Amino acid sequence: MAPPSAPRTGATGGGEAPAARAPRPRPEKKKRPEKKKRDPRGKGAPPPPPPRGGRALPLLIGAIAVLAVASTSGGVYAALTTQKAEPAGGDPPQEAPPSVRPGDPVNVATGGQVAPLRRVVPPDVLAVGTGSIPAAKISRIAKLGRVRDVAAVAGGAVQLQGRQVNALAVDPSAFRSWTPPATAKKTDLWGALAGDQFVVSPAAAQQLQLNRGYQYPVVGRTMPKLTMGGSGPLGLPGIDMLVSRRSGEEMGLVPNVAVLVNAPGVSPGKVVKAVSTILGPGTSVLNLHDGKYQTPADGGRPGSYLDLYKQAAKSCPGLSWTVLAAIGQVESDHGRNAGRSSAGALGPMQFLPSTWKGYGVDGDGDGKADIMNPYDAIPGAAKYLCANGAGRGGKQLYRAVWQYNHADWYVQKVLNLAKAYSARYE
Repeated sequence: MAPPSAPRTGATGGGEAPAARAPRPRPEKKKRPEKKKRDPRGKGAPPPPPPRGGRALPLLIGAIAVLAVASTSGGVYAALTTQKAEPAGGDPPQEAPPSVRPGDPVNVATGGQVAPLRRVVPPDVLAVGTGSIPAAKISRIAKLGRVRDVAAVAGGAVQLQGRQVNALAVDPSAFRSWTPPATAKKTDLWGALAGDQFVVSPAAAQQLQLNRGYQYPVVGRTMPKLTMGGSGPLGLPGIDMLVSRRSGEEMGLVPNVAVLVNAPGVSPGKVVKAVSTILGPGTSVLNLHDGKYQTPADGGRPGSYLDLYKQAAKSCPGLSWTVLAAIGQVESDHGRNAGRSSAGALGPMQFLPSTWKGYGVDGDGDGKADIMNPYDAIPGAAKYLCANGAGRGGKQLYRAVWQYNHADWYVQKVLNLAKAYSARYE
């Protein structure tokens, strides 16, 4: 896609035993040392189930442990955790009990370094394999027509507070772009993740009674004690926890088990079909635009750019959200190119700072109108269009879009894209 145009506006049976006769007294025999009992399960058999509250030892299939997970947000896939091979015929290594009880307070660790948020990448499709997805297949997905971004991440099921939770191990600087805008902009959250703390969805935080700054044992192949760094909507069905790559490797999460795909302007159903063909049977491929995966974020606040466009349009009676979506695509490709343009415009809707002073909106109620924040910028664009008569439609809409960028080709492109959005979503 061409670069954005210059700014114009600015997750046992038994019955009763028979009575026995009293045994005759016999001379006491010297006890022989007990022989080591042979394990009836034979070599390589899976270890016995752990005691309640002990280390999770799921069923082994080859070198992969498969856990069918019902996560706190309604798990949608069988998560995986790799296991180190146990010595043949030997007892499995036992984990030492945690020195810190679940939920004990600790000093909040200093967060790690995380790159600034420069763009937002709305995921259209999530694919989860039964093991590591080969790099060659990931490369084929990336080469599909009109696929813009692809991210492959490690993942698996871990135990937290006695519950099975689906977790992804990610690079916080890169992965934050794939989360809902409100979560992506929480730099402290991603800094905590970069500092090897963990992040959870609000549902997991509430149901598991987790508290920020407290330390909890997380059970996988190993049992590290990690500090909860915060929570925020993750935007991925069934995914309720993020850990750093280093923590994920230590716990044995499966590399490249999940792939996120972004393909702007393409029917998600077509992307699902193409990705399914490449990955083959046994892989779950989800259309994230399906209504059953659309959940409100932050107590009902919009969780995606699509939701933001729809909400902002309500502030201007007569203005279709599709016009805002079209402008958002042309200007910054929905936040992907939100940096300063050659003309000095900034943010996902590419406002000139001088224009922003008159039309900036505090859309998220944080006390400031931030030109870089989509929660502010998108309703700001609606306000500017409305002030120029966009709600009246027809020629007034044409003129309002022209005010956004003084070029007829720009107006025609926006209106044609708006029609395409309407055909796709309405």
